[in-house]
Amino acid sequence: MMLVEETSVPLAVLPVAQFKAHLRLGSGFSEDSLQDGVLESFLRAAMAAVEARTGKVLIARSFLWTLQDWRNEQGQGLPVAPVSAVTSVSLVDAAGDDAVVAPSAYRLIADGLAPELRPVGGCLPSVPHNGQVEIRFDAGFGAAWEDIPADLRQAVFLLAAHYYEYRDETALCSGCMPFGVSSLIERYRPVRLGGTR
Repeated sequence: MMLVEETSVPLAVLPVAQFKAHLRLGSGFSEDSLQDGVLESFLRAAMAAVEARTGKVLIARSFLWTLQDWRNEQGQGLPVAPVSAVTSVSLVDAAGDDAVVAPSAYRLIADGLAPELRPVGGCLPSVPHNGQVEIRFDAGFGAAWEDIPADLRQAVFLLAAHYYEYRDETALCSGCMPFGVSSLIERYRPVRLGGTR
């Protein structure tokens, strides 16, 4: 199983100016944009961390998910949410030849917590022996920063500010996340029971 991000968050969507205001950085100087690259990298890192902890894609992007077989032929849970569209499903045989599955054979259950790919008939199509299935889909709250829920936007700013403040610190324990960020993202974290996804 492998999830690949096929498109990235465009620079124009990142709220660098809002993040500067959040940090209360000085303005009106001749080198106002001097730290823009650093701030962009901290915003991207904070977004990635929040997405990893919650399983939610913040800004809309396209993904490719590769599986060796279905976990359940009556419905396959998708790895992230919210999913807006499944753009293609392909079956790849052992030789690497792929066959695109007709969109009429499956449907997206666009659940905000646990989206699923379900068959229109009885079962999802059989994956070839020693082959794999490739699912392309679009996921994210929306294309703009304002489309993200306010609490998740605040969590990204708090975490990016934490990264900025402690950018030279190497002694923090792995997985360290400030309490304020953890409390904001807690309700979005997936509940996993019995490995059904």
